[in-house]
Amino acid sequence: MNSNIFSDEKTRVFRVAELNFAIKQLLESSIPLMWVRGEISNLVRAASGHIYFSLKDDQAQVRCVMFRHKNQLLKEPIASGQQVEVLAVATLYEQRGDFQLTVEQMRPAGLGILYERFERLKQLLESQGLFSADRKRALPAFPSCIGIVTSPQAAALRDVLTTLRKRLPGVPVVLYPAPVQGAGSAEKIAAAIAVANRRAECDVLIVCRGGGSIEDLWAFNEEAVARAIAASEIPIVSGVGHETDFTIADFVADERVPTPTAAAQRVVPDRHALLRVLQDQAQHLQRAQRNRLQNAMQAVDYLQRRLVHPAQQMQRQALQLDQLQQRMQRATNSRMTDFGGRLSRIADSFVRSMRAEQLQRSGRVDNADKHLILLDPAKVLARGYSMVQDASGNVVSDAGKLAVGSELRITFAKGWARSEVKDRGTD
Repeated sequence: MNSNIFSDEKTRVFRVAELNFAIKQLLESSIPLMWVRGEISNLVRAASGHIYFSLKDDQAQVRCVMFRHKNQLLKEPIASGQQVEVLAVATLYEQRGDFQLTVEQMRPAGLGILYERFERLKQLLESQGLFSADRKRALPAFPSCIGIVTSPQAAALRDVLTTLRKRLPGVPVVLYPAPVQGAGSAEKIAAAIAVANRRAECDVLIVCRGGGSIEDLWAFNEEAVARAIAASEIPIVSGVGHETDFTIADFVADERVPTPTAAAQRVVPDRHALLRVLQDQAQHLQRAQRNRLQNAMQAVDYLQRRLVHPAQQMQRQALQLDQLQQRMQRATNSRMTDFGGRLSRIADSFVRSMRAEQLQRSGRVDNADKHLILLDPAKVLARGYSMVQDASGNVVSDAGKLAVGSELRITFAKGWARSEVKDRGTD
């Protein structure tokens, strides 16, 4: 059935059920999901878990139902007389023809304005880079001093201190007191953060408070606190409210944790876990040392097996020396034999060469001797020739050089004679 049922079928007579169904369809398709503000009255909790109540103001009221699977999500219990805002669908309860609202969400009255302020500030700070991961700093692994910004009367402070003592007792803690709820609390929280930075006595800062309504936590959604956290030189951990609560401070802080107790757990290591790590490392070192010792002992055993007594070592070296001497003697003998053979062959060749040279020279000497014999003046004289010398002893071979009357000495094969030149001729 569509929304034009009434105009399309003017003459039709409807049954009541059909009418109510048509009106329900018309309401749900025509009226969007909307927020409605009013006071709770006539609250009834059914055995089924559903909640029935009326929402009224000074001029009217409307029936409402919030089914079990929706009201289980409420953070705080509700009661008659509370001013609330509900996100609801306008519908008709067909069996009785009652107009009602089916509630999807509920919040205390006035939260709509707070949520709008929250979103506007969140968008502004995000656009300015205050939520950027690049500007967030790592927390120290072992802080030398921890600062806490919260109310001295807050239960969250006791939780944080108890957790710190359990995890790492002895670490110094400095409280920077500030109210965490009420008028002016945001400015005082910002001032406490500034004081912590001026004093510079801590290397990590916890900003925390316990859970509560959005109004209770609103100081941590104020711009003053967000700017103070962003300007802090000390890394800040935000532990505000419960796990489902988110504040502007959470987005600006260097780290956000769901609760104050979780903040304490985050800033210091657990000493029991550290002791376990140290014990594991000590055991690892012991095992490593034991393995090294065993390896060294095995190496010593191996070297000991290789180690030889000096007498045995000298005997072995003497044997090696004898072997080397024998090898050297054999090599020397072999080289001498080869050298003697080569020397004998060289000597034989030299003797043969000398003999041949001697024969050649003997032949040349014999030939020269024969020539000398032939050229011997005595042999010439013996053949009937004579040798003529002047008074000075010079051999005369040219008669034209003699003067008439000069003395000559004539030598014969046997004896000599002196004569005088009586005449001479040149033919």
